Amino acid sequence: MVQNLADFVKQKRKEVNLTQEEFAERAGVALTVIRKIEQGKENLSLSKVNDVLAMFGSKLVPMNIKKIE
Repeated sequence: MVQNLADFVKQKRKEVNLTQEEFAERAGVALTVIRKIEQGKENLSLSKVNDVLAMFGSKLVPMNIKKIE
């Protein structure tokens, strides 16, 4: 099953029993970053997202997708 970023972060945060505020502090990001991720906002900084995902040993990387003609 493919999980979207918002669901993944929310689920993992709840597994470690942290509030959004506590999680933001431990991840070293602003609370608004956690809220935007969990709300599924699309305008996010990749570096901030990776700061959050590092808490779970994960990261996002850009993909080059070639258009097939």
